[in-house]
Amino acid sequence: MYVRLLKSLNRLNPRAWDFIQLTRMDKPIGIYLLLWPTLWALWIAAKGVPSLSNLLIFVFGVILTRAGGCVINDFADRKVDGHVKRTEQRPLVSGKISSKEALVFFALLMGVSFLLVLCTNATTIWLSFGGLALAASYPFMKRYTYYPQVVLGAAFSWGMPMAFTAETGSLPAAAWLLYIANLLWTVAYDTYYAMTDREDDLKIGVKSTAILFGDADRVINLSLQGLALGCLWLAGTHFELGGWFHLGLLVAAGCFVWEFWYTRDRDPQRCFKAFLHNHWAGLAIFVGIVLNYALA
Repeated sequence: MYVRLLKSLNRLNPRAWDFIQLTRMDKPIGIYLLLWPTLWALWIAAKGVPSLSNLLIFVFGVILTRAGGCVINDFADRKVDGHVKRTEQRPLVSGKISSKEALVFFALLMGVSFLLVLCTNATTIWLSFGGLALAASYPFMKRYTYYPQVVLGAAFSWGMPMAFTAETGSLPAAAWLLYIANLLWTVAYDTYYAMTDREDDLKIGVKSTAILFGDADRVINLSLQGLALGCLWLAGTHFELGGWFHLGLLVAAGCFVWEFWYTRDRDPQRCFKAFLHNHWAGLAIFVGIVLNYALA
């Protein structure tokens, strides 16, 4: 139903679907994976009662910045995506959207995102430039380093300190535990994602942690997820989060163990499903945080 609704926008403009595909609005998993950690931080910073304005700013900011990230990613990969089965039909590869149009659209999305940030405070505005730099640089990292997932994790986590400064005007040291936790988790789930394309990436020279980790990929992923849960537990102790939060961590741990088991044969489609499954872990932690404050 959601995809049908998006496709109906073609009635307004025959090229609408091309830009929807470019921004992956038809595949909202990226929005979820970026949104849940941002909301963790916003709820904790606000002690369970975030302002409506900040809630709207960060929800729409997540949607816009994720869309912009997809656009600049496809621009960076436009010459290699045609050699990867999963990406060979993307709009920039097929010629449905030109490189110039993609760059203009990226600038437009980032510009609107920045307008939202201007509704916060000076500290948050300054922090937003770091987020822009990370988002714009990530797609190009896979040509130079086997750690592009670390850059992605830094980018996906940048909304967390921004949520603290927007809501409280300050950035406590413990907030960086949340940041580190999400960075570790992102590296793990994006490695599952990269495992889907590993054979194609090896052929065309694209680097990733999936290639770097080799046969130790699943063990390292589970270890990173365990470290992420440890950082979240430490942050929860500092912010005095109780049983509901710990229950959310337990559910997330169950998700991570299931992903480890499910990908035991490293089938690309199973690795992709494991990547998608991380959404439920992020949601479980968010629900635990919400219930912690609501039922305290």
